[in-house]
Amino acid sequence: MPHRRYRSHYRSLVAPLLALTLAGLPTAALADACPAPGQWQRGGEVLDTATLMAELAERRVVLLGEQHERLAHHRWQLHTLAGLHARQPEMAIGLEMLPREAQPALDAWVAGELDEAAFLTDSDWLDAWGYDPESYLPILHFARMQGIPLLALNVTPALRQRLTDEGWEAVPAAERHGITPPAPASAGYREALAEIYANHPSEGEYEAGLERFIDAQLVWDRAMAEGLAEASEEAALVVGLMGQGHVTYGHGVPHQLADLGIDDASSLLPWHQDADGAPPTGLADALFTLGDEAAFEPPEPQRLGILIAAHADGVRVVRVMEESLAETLGLAEGDLIVEAAGRPVRRPGELTDLVRRQTPGTLLPLTVTRDGATEELLARFPLRDEGR
Repeated sequence: MPHRRYRSHYRSLVAPLLALTLAGLPTAALADACPAPGQWQRGGEVLDTATLMAELAERRVVLLGEQHERLAHHRWQLHTLAGLHARQPEMAIGLEMLPREAQPALDAWVAGELDEAAFLTDSDWLDAWGYDPESYLPILHFARMQGIPLLALNVTPALRQRLTDEGWEAVPAAERHGITPPAPASAGYREALAEIYANHPSEGEYEAGLERFIDAQLVWDRAMAEGLAEASEEAALVVGLMGQGHVTYGHGVPHQLADLGIDDASSLLPWHQDADGAPPTGLADALFTLGDEAAFEPPEPQRLGILIAAHADGVRVVRVMEESLAETLGLAEGDLIVEAAGRPVRRPGELTDLVRRQTPGTLLPLTVTRDGATEELLARFPLRDEGR
């Protein structure tokens, strides 16, 4: 944990698409063609940072893609936000991380009315997003320090599912925040999503499940695009922070922005110098070259290996991942986790946060109910050198 059914698979979207080989090029030519860490590039050519920032400051929308658990990506985002803000102070920052219901908490944060703990509680960060807030807090503090509006771009999973299941016409506009139906996915986007879905364990008929998967992703993309488009009517520049799967190749959010009449959006991504080969053509409008940041990344967070959902009596286990700690522990679909470390578990985010912060080698007692019976389980989180 945390594991978001669609979001987690987007973390792996870019990796297989980036594996292009440069075999056959002379070593010297290859070295000359590779921008150094700290440099921007477009089409393999180095871009002057000042020139690029001036160009981007003239856009209505700029998208900064990320891998949610890569700390280097969030540092790059902060670096880029500062550069853009220096050129265009009348900017706003849109966040995939929170649904529109969290907007009052974001407004209160920027106004200086909430400390970190109160903001995380009022925004329901742990359940709405689940990823470690420590990675995002420097960006949030930057926004507050500069008085930059923060915008909640997302919608709740419940609304996303409702739109997917019932259709857009069945949900009144007021109940979907006025968000309009999405433009159909491009052929390339459908192909990329189908590749993800094929590797995702699912139940039921494949084609119907794939269409639901694509429809849910389009809800996600459209909600963010609509939020960015609306904000661009007031702010001179709106910068959206989101998973890179919503950004790559002009699919996802850029495609929906174009449908809304915003054709001058730019998509930026971090590019790891240690990746094999050169970046694929068209991956993004510009790439920032990162060096080897492995030594500066925090350890992988602990996970039980389960999908979970809210329940009146605790946290319900929706699925157990193969070869996971949860499978070894004997957790099963339908189990209710009612206590962890001797404390009641009331929300999925509480359990996620508790598990993530466990030290390798420690034990976490869990109280689980199954078919009316209560069982005590003891989760032992492996040492790092044990490979899991």
